[in-house]
Amino acid sequence: MPKGTNQKLKLYYLARIMVEKTDDEHMITMPEIQKALEAYEVTADRKSLYNDLEALSILGIDVVGEKIGRNYYYHVGAKQFEIAELKLLVDAIQSSKFITEKKSNELIKKLTGMASEYEASQMKRQVVVQGRVKTMNESIYYIVDDVHRAIAENKQVRFEYMKWNLQKKMEKRKDQPYVVSPWALTWDDENYYLIAYDELADRIKHFRVDKLKSIKILEEKRTGRDRFKEFNLARYSKMHFGMFGGEQTLVKLSFRNDMVGIFLDRFGKDISIYPSKEEGWSETNVEVCMSDQFLGWIFALGTGVKILSPKSVIHRFLQELRDREGLYEE
Repeated sequence: MPKGTNQKLKLYYLARIMVEKTDDEHMITMPEIQKALEAYEVTADRKSLYNDLEALSILGIDVVGEKIGRNYYYHVGAKQFEIAELKLLVDAIQSSKFITEKKSNELIKKLTGMASEYEASQMKRQVVVQGRVKTMNESIYYIVDDVHRAIAENKQVRFEYMKWNLQKKMEKRKDQPYVVSPWALTWDDENYYLIAYDELADRIKHFRVDKLKSIKILEEKRTGRDRFKEFNLARYSKMHFGMFGGEQTLVKLSFRNDMVGIFLDRFGKDISIYPSKEEGWSETNVEVCMSDQFLGWIFALGTGVKILSPKSVIHRFLQELRDREGLYEE
């Protein structure tokens, strides 16, 4: 049998065929493997292919051979990612605001390349959230990489922090750049945030990563280590509604018993829940960062939730209601 022109790439093309053409539901025979290789201008006899399939198994591609009837069929069994895992990753990428539409499509294309062509078609049908608002900052991947590198090297960072103006253009929040010590990255409210220590303000702050610009890793070592020894990222995220800042406050709330799931979803199962004097109601104490977003959350829950204390929060909530009422005329 005359050899094809791409014999040196035979093992590569064989691996590609097995990964793309087979899975647990789709198998291929030896003659079909030979025919698929011919499309890449590679020829191979059965004996050499048996050795090549064994080599793929050694390299980590789980090639399974099964005798069905009079024929032998081959397929890739366990893969690096199961199809359910790939679908989950596709959904996460597509629904993430901090990943641009262009980069989302590139990442999803790479993920589908890790599945068979049959599984890839399922993943494409999985994407049903096109049109979602996404960041337009194409540099976000390099920004994230710089932040991770600064954390690993224990160094401070400097950057400009941007905001939208009425002309739909990004502008600086302030003239001088921010200089902070990065300590963590977190994904909250469908956005990516940098959690950092601001030495001048002596406080922990968070910044939307897609609004960072011109980031530079400095030679100065990070500060604020003592502040972060007791830092609990999960607790910090729960206190900040929509990651809006505010004064940390312990709030006592009363709610209808049928709304308990809302509070457990928001604050976690570690919160203490007590029976209320009012039948069918319960009470809890939660720490929040007082902001309009927290009050808006309370308002959205309607008559099923009441603020019991402190009085300052009750007064602020009532004042907000009066201010909103003044905006409208009958």
